[in-house]
Amino acid sequence: MNCKVNKEEIFGPVVTVIPFDSEQEVIFLANQSDYGLSSSIWTENLTTAHKVSSKLDSGIIWVNSWLLRDLRTPFGGMKNSGIGREGGYKSLEFFTETKNVCLNFD
Repeated sequence: MNCKVNKEEIFGPVVTVIPFDSEQEVIFLANQSDYGLSSSIWTENLTTAHKVSSKLDSGIIWVNSWLLRDLRTPFGGMKNSGIGREGGYKSLEFFTETKNVCLNFD
């Protein structure tokens, strides 16, 4: 886990393989990174997919896929992988600078 590729935000595609003995261990290892843009889970068990997804610190989690995305849904990372969300209605909020102008013509 001390390998730089496992700790930093690498824009790839890059795949690393780390053996693990339990779900708790793999969740712990995945969440050790300071980044959390995306994750992939490969499993045949839907319950496992939901359980592990809920515990990962990632903005988007692909299950049995990679880079599959509906552009109408929000996208963004956690931790040091950026702030806010873009995509869908979240883009309107994220990319809007609200300004309040108060006028008095008396």
